[in-house]
Amino acid sequence: MKILSVTSEVFPLVKTGGLADVTGSLPKALAPLGIETTSLIPGYPAVMRQLTSAMPLVTFDSLLGERASLLHTRVEDLSLFVLDAPALYDRPGGPYVDETGADHPDNWKRFAALSLAAAEIADGVLPGWVPDLVHTHDWQSALTSVYMRERGCMTPVVLTIHNLAFQGQYSAKLLGNLGLPPETYSMNRMEYFGDISFLKGGLQTADAITTVSPTYAREILTPRFGMGMDGVLNARVSVLRGIVNGIDLDVWDPSSDPHLPRSYDVNSLRRKRENRAVLLKEFGLDPSHPGPVFSAVSRLTWQKGLDMFAETADEVIRHGGKVIVFGKGDHEIEQALLNTASRFPGRMAVHIGYDEPTAHLIHGGSDAIVQPSRFEPCGLTQLYALRYGCVPVVSRTGGLSETIIDANDAAMSARVATGFQFHPVTTDGLRLALRRALHAYADPKMWARLQNQGMKAKFSWERSAQQYAAVYANLVRKSGPISAAAPADLRRATI
Repeated sequence: MKILSVTSEVFPLVKTGGLADVTGSLPKALAPLGIETTSLIPGYPAVMRQLTSAMPLVTFDSLLGERASLLHTRVEDLSLFVLDAPALYDRPGGPYVDETGADHPDNWKRFAALSLAAAEIADGVLPGWVPDLVHTHDWQSALTSVYMRERGCMTPVVLTIHNLAFQGQYSAKLLGNLGLPPETYSMNRMEYFGDISFLKGGLQTADAITTVSPTYAREILTPRFGMGMDGVLNARVSVLRGIVNGIDLDVWDPSSDPHLPRSYDVNSLRRKRENRAVLLKEFGLDPSHPGPVFSAVSRLTWQKGLDMFAETADEVIRHGGKVIVFGKGDHEIEQALLNTASRFPGRMAVHIGYDEPTAHLIHGGSDAIVQPSRFEPCGLTQLYALRYGCVPVVSRTGGLSETIIDANDAAMSARVATGFQFHPVTTDGLRLALRRALHAYADPKMWARLQNQGMKAKFSWERSAQQYAAVYANLVRKSGPISAAAPADLRRATI
C-alpha cells in the first residue's frame, strides 16, 4: 500500500512541535506492515539546505500563481516529496512565523499551495506513482481533500487533528484566490462564522478523521474543547477515532542517546546524576543544593499552562529544588517566567528558545517534567520523560490522562503508578500536585519505584501503527483499486 502523507513539518528536517515527531516516526513504524509512505513537505530553507541530492519530478508553471517544482529525495529512512516554491517558502523566520514572531501574512497561500500540490499528486500528475490513500495533518494540509473532491479525485483521505485550536481561519474574500468555486463557501464545506476555515473543509471532505488520543477524540465533541468545531465533529462522529501517539524508541533512548554525557537504562539509574551535574552547569544553577530538578520543555503558551508554572515554581524552590524552563512562545508568559527566575538566582533558569540536544539533556538530567496543559491532544514530552526516568507532573486532560497513571495509594500499592495528575487545571491544582511530587521525592524508594515503572511503560509506535494500518486498509478496501496505478518498474524509476 502506498500512502501520501501531507505535512507542514517532519523530523529531522524541520520541527516546531510534536507534529514533526509524529510525521517523522509514523512512516517508519508503518513500513514493517507493508505500507510505503512518501511525505510531501514545503521547501523551507531549513529543508532545502539538508537535501544533498534531489530528483526533480514535475514543474508547476502556476501553482496558485507561483512557479514551483516537485522534488524527490530520501533523508534517513524517510521518502520525501519537497515542494520547491521559493516565492512561498524561501524566507527568514520559521515555518509559520517571521523573524519577529508574527504570522507570515500569506500563510493561507503557502499552505493552500501545499494542499493543491498534494491533490495534483493524488490525481496522477506524477507518471507512474499514484497513492492508494492520502493522509493529511492539521489545517496546513486539510485543503488537500477539498481540492481532490472538487476535481473528482476520490482517493481515500485520512485527516489527523493534532491540535484543534489551530484551524486556518481566513477571510472568505480569499476563496477565489484559492481557485475554489463559490459553492465551496457553504455550511457543508468551508464557511465558518462568516470566514473560511481550511480545517473545516478538511473535516467535511475526509473519509476518516483521527486525533491523537481517544480521550481528546471525546473531548472535542464538547463545546469546552471543540473550539467551535464541535458541531461539525459531532456530525461526523461515525468516522472519528482517537489513536494515541507513540515515540521513536531509537531517537529517544537514554542507553544510546548521543546528546547525553552519560548513558543509562532502568538498571543503571544512578548514572543519571552525572547528567544532572552537566545540566545544572549548562543552565548556571547552583549544584550545592541536593534537591530535585523540576523542568518544563514546552511551548510557553496559555494552552500549555506555563503561566501557572510561573506562579508555582516557588513551591519547588522552597522545598530545596531547582527549576528549569526551556521553550518559547507568548511574550507575556516568557516574561512572567523570567521575572520568577530573577527572584531565585541559582535556583531557577529560563531559556527562551529550543533545540533538540538540549531537550534530550534536560530529560536525561531532570528528576521531574512538569506539563500543566489546559488541554492536550496527546503530548509527547511526558512519554519522553517516562523513557528517561523523569517523573511527569501533568494535568488530567486529553492524552495526558491516558498515558500517565497517577501515584495515588491504590496505584502505588499495585506498582503501576508513573506520575502525578491534577484536576481541576488551576494554579492551586498544580501547586498541590507539585507538593505531592516533592513529598514522594523525599522517599527515595518511592521515587525510584516511580522512575522504574515509568521506564518500563510501553509507548512505541508498534500498536498505534497497527491501528492506523487498519484505518487505511478499511478505506482502501471500500474504495477499490486505484485506476491510475502503473507498472512496478516505472514506479521504482520515478521515486
